[in-house]
Amino acid sequence: MKKVFSVAARCAIAAAVSCAAAGSLVGCGSATPSASPPRTVTVTVTAGPANAASPAAQPSASVPAGPPGCTTSALTVSLGAGNGAAGSTYYPIGFTNSSGSACTLYGFPGVSFVSAASKQVGAAATEDSTYPRQLVTLAPGATAHASLRVVDAANYPASTCKPVAVQRLRVFPPNQTTALYISLAATACSNPSVQILTVQTVQPASQ
Repeated sequence: MKKVFSVAARCAIAAAVSCAAAGSLVGCGSATPSASPPRTVTVTVTAGPANAASPAAQPSASVPAGPPGCTTSALTVSLGAGNGAAGSTYYPIGFTNSSGSACTLYGFPGVSFVSAASKQVGAAATEDSTYPRQLVTLAPGATAHASLRVVDAANYPASTCKPVAVQRLRVFPPNQTTALYISLAATACSNPSVQILTVQTVQPASQ
């Protein structure tokens, strides 16, 4: 006897056949899980100021607290009488506070021979640390000093020294970049590898 299937039955049979063809691992009537949406992570970077500067370099020798440092314009400089010993002459360089306010000196002055045109002749003075640095306070009119040693240029062969007659010393007060000048007739070694000048720290006048 011929079986007659309704339209609904035929659709159900077709669905079953399609399901079997798709494989037994996936259940019929179950939807394939959709992939989870990608997770978004937001990272916020806060930039520093565009013009931020790196830390400033620290000075090699900080000046202790006290009255302000003596500027070159607040000082007059002088050279005391020389004392000779063992082929050298020692001169006290005096620094007098010519301003109306107290100021301080700390450390080494810079000293060199110069020509008549104020051009340096030979090497500048090296630093002699016989006396430690100390803060020297100068009241108006007070004087401090630093000892300068000048080695006799004749101690060296002329071919090595290359002697030159000079008339002045150039002196930079401690921590200043403007110089003062002192008259001193001497013979300097123009060869910068020959060291004839040595200076000590500024000390109170009573030192």
